[in-house]
Amino acid sequence: MSQPPVVLTIAGSDSGGGAGVQADLKTFAALGTFGASAFAALTAQNTTGVRGVHVVPTAFVVEQIEAVLDDLPVAAVKTGMLATAEIVEAVAGLAAAGRLPNLVVDPVMVSSTGHRLLDEHAESAYVGSLFPAARVVTPNLREAEVLLGTRLTTLDDVRRAAAKLHATGCEVVVIKGGHPTADTAGVALDVWFDGDELHELVAARVDTANNHGTGCSFASAVAAHLARGEDVAAALAGAKDYVTRALVGASGWHLGAGHGPIDHFSWTDRGSRTDCGSRTDHSRKELR
Repeated sequence: MSQPPVVLTIAGSDSGGGAGVQADLKTFAALGTFGASAFAALTAQNTTGVRGVHVVPTAFVVEQIEAVLDDLPVAAVKTGMLATAEIVEAVAGLAAAGRLPNLVVDPVMVSSTGHRLLDEHAESAYVGSLFPAARVVTPNLREAEVLLGTRLTTLDDVRRAAAKLHATGCEVVVIKGGHPTADTAGVALDVWFDGDELHELVAARVDTANNHGTGCSFASAVAAHLARGEDVAAALAGAKDYVTRALVGASGWHLGAGHGPIDHFSWTDRGSRTDCGSRTDHSRKELR
């Protein structure tokens, strides 16, 4: 590449550096893209939890986004913590106008330690306004449950949920498997649906407490791969491989007293290309 493709993240900060905009920018850089950012919220947090949230005024969120779009050739956009229904609607308006290419929406609602990161009325704004403009939507299991108002306890539940969320209008929905169902113990299994077929991304589950920011990093990796011109299937497989390697790399770290960060830059085993066990299953599976 003569120059790196540009990827924009619209999300919240993480003062501890493991998730949010900080994780997004690290992921973009690790995957050979140039990261730009627009902050929707500031958080005071570390590996043990979120201590406070300061929401950025909606008009200033939009001003940040437009400043980037007016100057840089943005090839893909990832959204994370958007905090309020008003910000979700504002971002959706830009997307509907065709200004946010290759949009990857990670509907961040609650932190891994249980702190709510989204206005209680914003779920409907995601489903009704932002999802229809997205190329890829990446809720985790708990977020999918909130969006659909139902418990997902088995893999078949997750498969049906992926189809239901796809009906909101996005091109592809991925339900991330960081939280295992009763029948997926031992594996990290993500289910994705493109409107025609169900697919799976499977990797061995990494036994580590250092998993802070995995959801943010997965969605950011998808956006980076799309910005590099890959199709959705390749982007998802690449993102799965990237996060798996980052989990393995950081599994022995002791950064912080809670859920530590992942190894975004392969510092632990730089240059290693060993197989971490990820694979993509593109076989069709019947919805039941």
